[in-house]
Amino acid sequence: MSFRDSTVAIIETGRTVVRAGLGLHDLLRPPSVEFQARVGLRKNGSEPTLVSPNGKQKLSKSVSILPQYASTALVHDYLVGSQLDEALAAGQDIAVSWPFADGTVRDWVQAEALWKYALFNQLQLRRTQNESPVLLSMFSGLSRSDYERTCQLFFERLNVAGFCLVERPMAQIYSSNTITGVVVDIGHEKTDVTPVLDGLIIHNARTTSTLGVRDCQAYLANLLRTNQTVMNAFSPPESPLEPEALNNLLLDLVKQIMEDGYVKVPSDGETAVVEDEGITDIAAIVVAGKEKAVIESGMKKKANAKASAAEQARAREIEALDLITVTFREKEVTLGKERHRFCEPLFDPSLLQGLPSYHQCARGSDILSLQEVVGKSVALVEFDQRQYVWQGLFVTGDVTRHVKGIGVALQSRLAPYLLANSDIQTDVQARVIRLTNVPEYYPEYRDTGNGYAAFLGASIVAKLCFNDSSSKNYVSKTDYINKGPHAVIEMAPTLL
Repeated sequence: MSFRDSTVAIIETGRTVVRAGLGLHDLLRPPSVEFQARVGLRKNGSEPTLVSPNGKQKLSKSVSILPQYASTALVHDYLVGSQLDEALAAGQDIAVSWPFADGTVRDWVQAEALWKYALFNQLQLRRTQNESPVLLSMFSGLSRSDYERTCQLFFERLNVAGFCLVERPMAQIYSSNTITGVVVDIGHEKTDVTPVLDGLIIHNARTTSTLGVRDCQAYLANLLRTNQTVMNAFSPPESPLEPEALNNLLLDLVKQIMEDGYVKVPSDGETAVVEDEGITDIAAIVVAGKEKAVIESGMKKKANAKASAAEQARAREIEALDLITVTFREKEVTLGKERHRFCEPLFDPSLLQGLPSYHQCARGSDILSLQEVVGKSVALVEFDQRQYVWQGLFVTGDVTRHVKGIGVALQSRLAPYLLANSDIQTDVQARVIRLTNVPEYYPEYRDTGNGYAAFLGASIVAKLCFNDSSSKNYVSKTDYINKGPHAVIEMAPTLL
């Protein structure tokens, strides 16, 4: 059987975030639901047991420092989403767990609580009359038993009408209109690097780095301590803030700067900007939906042409200084080019040494840069296949929604990894690295960078899967009744 597009539910499950949406539209839309992938449990009487690693030990790359509590609690005992946010804001004593932080499922009851919240609380589906099939996007590397347990949970606990599971890196690379490349997914505390060849993940080459957006935020917050405008506004010498309060304030400021789009990432040797030759491709502008921007740009050029030489010189001076004024906590502060150093730790982790951040101590100091991790990951691919993988460098993650230029910056730093010995040339050696992105013909995703790539790719897969009347690419209720959870193995998304 096939399903109506309006009934299809998409759930994207990441290490620290869950996104969801209901319905497939002619113009595929971004997720309508987004919340942190964490659950909370009130500490009443019998306290849950902390099972996260000791902060003084060196962590393996797969282990997260985000806390995890073991408990015998039931699904309905957990607080999720806005319920948890409100409880924490009210100062309640809550044990917070992140069941997906390790790139696995730490606790299945907590995982069920998150998926249940997405389907029945946020998407407003009814369990007893659930006619919606679900496409679930999950991290790669799950075992066969994990696939089966996930399938069982969705049919028996959430009563879905159909089920398909697609690995997150595959969904991400589908969104770029290709099936071969290397996916670099920059998360909050970790970055996952996954080579893909002809629609199949090369599992032995998957690599995880302990670098993430949190390191960038901590680094820029530390740099802002030298900004006198910021320090005088929030921690003046006559009434300085406590160190912890100041650090939290600066981190919040950095987060606002990032989310407002005030950060860009220069590459190794900036790419020259193509000069305007006075020829405007009207059709391309209309298709891209940029008519308003072009009109505003033209008006600005005319205004600048009428300005005096002194005014133009002043404008160029201000532009060179690259100053911005932002309003934060009812105060205005001026920021300069230091904000563009936000992503420097990704490419030079040694900058993090000495920062007052507890997670840095837990990891040790032998952290590889992002370009080293990607280079080593692709080096694990068969030699004659690397040239194809390098043709699809796809940099994604929530940070790419706000910070432009990360992909170009990484691409410019990967050149040394193309050839181990530049004196030896063969027909199978890669000579260039091609950067891919979400195409502009997805209008709803045009201003989201590659941040929603996993959700877009999952929507594309869902449109193909659930419109298949022969039911070859997903598990129907009939399949589940006849074959049980093993049905999901026979219809793995790699068969697409």
